[in-house]
Amino acid sequence: MTILGVDPGIATVGFGVLNADRNSLKVVKYGAITTQPGLPLASRLLVIERDLTSIIGMFSPDAVCVEELFFNTNATTGISVAHGRGVILLTAAKCGVPVFEYTPLQVKQAVVGYGRAEKQQVMDMTRRLLKLQSVPRPDDAADALAIAICHARSSTSLLREYM
Repeated sequence: MTILGVDPGIATVGFGVLNADRNSLKVVKYGAITTQPGLPLASRLLVIERDLTSIIGMFSPDAVCVEELFFNTNATTGISVAHGRGVILLTAAKCGVPVFEYTPLQVKQAVVGYGRAEKQQVMDMTRRLLKLQSVPRPDDAADALAIAICHARSSTSLLREYM
């Protein structure tokens, strides 16, 4: 199964592509879609849509996984990220790829085994689980890979055979 994890944003959208089966996770590619500061919002969203469509076309994922939004204290930032997240969901749907959404708590639980883990713990476990020399950069790419790991662990569970 090829999984595309996406960490939503406006300035930087992290992505990570994994090949997963029950016994292994293999990194195919990771990185970030970036948009230029100062561009109008609509132009930034267009860049995200264009680049994500290209990534989906290149890797033909079986699933696109996106983290659900968590509003902390800055609602303005959350709203702009929500615009980007909407474009990500729409792009995956237009490309015909099923979308799966996970909360930050679910991602931390799947990667670290503890839903309240610190960001650094998640990043280090992502590196270890994927047998990488260093934590993927930028952080958004590491987050996207963690989201993909979460889906891999959910979708390859033995419990799915009985559902």
